[in-house]
Amino acid sequence: MRVMSFVPSKRGSSRATQFSKFLKRFFHNRLVTISFVVVVLFIVVAIFAPWIRPEDPYRSNLRQRLVPPSTSHIFGTDQQGRDMLSRVIEGSRVALAVGFVAVSVGLVFGGLLGLVAGYFGGALDAFIMRIMDIILAFPWLLLVIAIVSILGPSLTNAMLAISITIIPQYARLVRSVVLSIRERDFVVAAFALGASHGRLLFIHIVPHCIAQIVVLSTVTLGKAILAEAGLSFLGLGVQPPQPSWGSMIAVGQDYLLSHPYLSIVPGVAVMVIVIALNKVGDGLRDALDPRA
Repeated sequence: MRVMSFVPSKRGSSRATQFSKFLKRFFHNRLVTISFVVVVLFIVVAIFAPWIRPEDPYRSNLRQRLVPPSTSHIFGTDQQGRDMLSRVIEGSRVALAVGFVAVSVGLVFGGLLGLVAGYFGGALDAFIMRIMDIILAFPWLLLVIAIVSILGPSLTNAMLAISITIIPQYARLVRSVVLSIRERDFVVAAFALGASHGRLLFIHIVPHCIAQIVVLSTVTLGKAILAEAGLSFLGLGVQPPQPSWGSMIAVGQDYLLSHPYLSIVPGVAVMVIVIALNKVGDGLRDALDPRA
């Protein structure tokens, strides 16, 4: 009777070792670890906001308007007596939705444009890259404001405008990776064996872009959240009564001397999540660096 034993494959053990080394490099920096925890908490709070928030963020109570932070209202109440903590939690849903949609649209369209431009090259590459250069020639926040001003203030238009400014970043990144990989031996060998353009792009080339895309997505997520807050602050993004961190900061301006918490609380929320996302992006960049 033969005794069979399970022996893990070398490929599986190698991948597990690489992943453990990646985690060790990523969590080596304490600030990156704290930032990662903050980002995870932000996502969890945004997803489960309807079950986490203590009160209805839309319910007004003029008898409790402008109540300072206390045990009953941790972050106080606003000018209409609405609980600030509930509105900040609800505002995180808007921030996450805008960031996720903007990054997803930018990744899909920018990534496809970068793949096509880098792989086929020639006049098509020049045409696509000149369009990307034109978009990048404008300051990104001013371009977002201009697009929303033309389309009209709304959450959907804010998402669209932010997505347009993100597309060139993904296009240039993916194109640069494709240009460095398309002449590699394994790509040339696959083409010689009869692999189609689609198989070459999505099986042999795209996997080499994932690390750079993950890092860029983390950074652009924070950029999108900051842009949404700026648009809502100017009245071009989320419209009342839906809470947004930017609009809450704008409303708090009128009470900055008497009730500064109205602007400080959402302002700190924006600052913390944007800094945390940038630090996580730095940690991913260092951990995924091939030289490491």
